[in-house]
Amino acid sequence: MPEQQSLTLSGLQALLDALQARGYRIIGPTLRDQAVIYDDVQSLTDLPVGWTDVQEAGHYRLAKRNDNALFGYVVGPYTWKRYLHTPLQRLWHARHERDDIIVTTEPPETPHLALFGVRSCELHAIAIQDRVLLGNHYRDVHYAARRQDNFIVAVNCAEAGGTCFCASMSTGPRAESGFDLALTEIIGTGEHRFLIEAGTPEGVEVLSELPARQASEEDIARADAILASTAESMGREMQADDVRELLLSNLEHPRWDDVAARCLTCGNCTLVCPTCFCTSEEDSSDLTGTETARTRRWDSCFTMDFSYLHGGSVRASRRARYRQWMTHKLATWHDQFGTSGCVGCGRCITWCPVGIDITEEVNAIRGTSQETGS
Repeated sequence: MPEQQSLTLSGLQALLDALQARGYRIIGPTLRDQAVIYDDVQSLTDLPVGWTDVQEAGHYRLAKRNDNALFGYVVGPYTWKRYLHTPLQRLWHARHERDDIIVTTEPPETPHLALFGVRSCELHAIAIQDRVLLGNHYRDVHYAARRQDNFIVAVNCAEAGGTCFCASMSTGPRAESGFDLALTEIIGTGEHRFLIEAGTPEGVEVLSELPARQASEEDIARADAILASTAESMGREMQADDVRELLLSNLEHPRWDDVAARCLTCGNCTLVCPTCFCTSEEDSSDLTGTETARTRRWDSCFTMDFSYLHGGSVRASRRARYRQWMTHKLATWHDQFGTSGCVGCGRCITWCPVGIDITEEVNAIRGTSQETGS
């Protein structure tokens, strides 16, 4: 494990100042619309100081804490893909000038982002999106530009949410890789402080400029105990070692009909998922007919149009669309990308209007798979 140091609150503000001095646009947790969302951060006062989020299936509420923890929440409805794989992306625009049509490709943006407060499950999600959008023959140039020169400050989870199951997916609660700096918040015993460790040479460089001191053995033990407690208090669990084979051998399980009777096919689960990457493209023109643009937007496998081919939708029923989402996420994603598409963040459970729980659906199929296998 890298050498850990200790920062006070003023030292953490110095970290924000150091990132701003390097020209980074810092995106981190803030409070808005009665939720913890990711937005621009300049000082510690922009963070959700003293707030937590209470999450269950189909339920999300902010609540006041009895302390001034900066990272005392779990995760909100926003994911980092909002800034890396944006909801709307213009691809090109064309202009008609006399007898010519001039087509201009949209240049990729390089916003120089510092992602502040990234959880371990979200680090794994970013790594998955990297594999999907950068690791194959067809690289997404816009995603690549936005991922260029990111500085990532991770935060280890001090408590689990009601819908978290990252421990069973081996994606948390401790950040192991994929970060420049990682923080563990320690509060309630002495001075409010943060253990900090560097994960890259860039992280080492920034850390060297901060008013940090060597972490005590007591603080290191305290941080380890916090993370162990978090791992043991997950709100959900999913046995993930055999889920691919389980789902693919139960494609006609009656549970698909049961979940279809509840599912609204609203697509909330895909929109809040940190790894879903499906998009559609649409063309538009101005009222004069002289300018046209093609835009890529987030889409969902829950929509009828997403699988539309000549003559109709391939997956016309709610049953087929839910089964497609879940079997792709947990099973065939392994075949395509060598990993699960789920990181156990629990967002799909929290933000489902009818409280459908992906861990419950897997357990239900597991419980009767021998009798009803295909």
